[in-house]
Amino acid sequence: EAQLVESGGGLVQAGGSLRLSCAASGFTFDDRAVGWFRQVPGKDHEGVSCINRRDGSTYYTDAVKGRFTISSDDAKNTVYLQMNSLKPDDTAVYYCVADPYYGCVEPLILDDVWGQGTQVTVSS
Repeated sequence: EAQLVESGGGLVQAGGSLRLSCAASGFTFDDRAVGWFRQVPGKDHEGVSCINRRDGSTYYTDAVKGRFTISSDDAKNTVYLQMNSLKPDDTAVYYCVADPYYGCVEPLILDDVWGQGTQVTVSS
C-alpha cells in the first residue's frame, strides 16, 4: 500500500525554523512530483512547494519564496521542507502529496497519495 508519513511539525516562535519530512512507503518518488500543501480551518488547501523528481524542477508559492526550501533524499525516499523565518501566517496543517501525472506548476494540483498531515503553529 502506498503511504506518505509527515513529521517535524510543532510549535515555534515567529522567526524560528522547522524542517518537515515526508517519508514514502510502498512506492518511490523517482517518477513523481512531490508537493507540500497547507490548510487552515475554513479554507481550501494551498500549494506551498513542490519538487518534480522526473525533471528536478521546483516550485514555491510567492508567500514562502526565500524562506522555504524543498529537497529530497533518494536513499531515504524522503522529501523535506526546510522552513525558515516562520511567520504566524504560516500556521496550518501541512500535507505531503505525491503524484505521477502532474508537475510542479501553478496552480499546484497534485492529487494521488496524501499524507495525514502535520500541524505547524507559529506564535507571535
